Amino acid sequence: MSTKTDTSPQALHGRYVESGYIICRKVVDPGLIERARDHVHRTIDAHPTLSYEQLHMQPLYRTDPFYLELVRQPGMIDIATAILGPDLALFAAGYIIKAPGNSAAVLWHQDGNYWPLEPMEVCTLWLAITESSMDNGCMRVVPGTHTLTLQSHSSRSDVRNLLDSQIDPASVDESRAVDLQLAPGDVSIHHPNIIHGSNPNQSPDKWRLNLVARVIRSSTRVTNPDWPGVFHLAGRRCVDVNAYLAEPA
Repeated sequence: MSTKTDTSPQALHGRYVESGYIICRKVVDPGLIERARDHVHRTIDAHPTLSYEQLHMQPLYRTDPFYLELVRQPGMIDIATAILGPDLALFAAGYIIKAPGNSAAVLWHQDGNYWPLEPMEVCTLWLAITESSMDNGCMRVVPGTHTLTLQSHSSRSDVRNLLDSQIDPASVDESRAVDLQLAPGDVSIHHPNIIHGSNPNQSPDKWRLNLVARVIRSSTRVTNPDWPGVFHLAGRRCVDVNAYLAEPA
C-alpha cells in the first residue's frame, strides 16, 4: 500500500533542513505550464544573437510580467513560505534552456558563492516547464552538502558550461548524487549551499526548460550597490533593507 507524502509546511521545512532540497509535485497547473513553454520559445526568438547561456543571464524578469506571474502562483509562494517564512521578495529569476544536442553542462557548484546577499537567507525554486530527466540533463544534487560552508570555486572554460566555474570535482562524492527527475509543473527547491549541477542534454529531441526563481526573506540585504532592487512577493516589505522595483507593465 502506498503512503501519501506529507506536504504540510512543517514537513517540507523538515525535509529541506535535513537534506538541503525537496521536490513538490503538480505545483503549477498544466495550462500555465503550456503558456510558459510558449513564452520560453518566444523569448528565444526575440533574442536571436544570444546563446542560451547568455539569455539566462539577462534580467528579463525585471521588465516582463510573465516571470512574476509564474513565481507568484499560490503553490510557489506556499513552498517558499514553508522554507523562509511569510515575508518574501524576489531577488532574481530566469529560464535555464537546454536544447536537444545543444546545451551546456552546469558544473558542480554552490549558488551562494555567486550571490551578494547578507545574510544568505535565500532558496531557489526550480519550476519544470518540460520533463526533466536524466537523458535531457536534469539537475543533480548531493544531499546533505548544504551543511558545508561555501567552498572555493575556480574558473573553468575548457568545456562549455553555464557558469564558467566549478568546485574542485575531486572534493565532490558523485556516488551520492541524486537525479531530480521532474514532470512539467513540478518544483524542486534547494539550499544556497548544496552542491549541485547538471549534465548536457543528451536527448535527440527533448528540450529541458525550467524557470529558476531566487527567493529571499525580505530582511535579507542585497549588498551589490548596483543591484536595482527586488520584487515584493508576500508579507512585509523591508524598505529600509532593499529598494523595491515597480511592477513591470
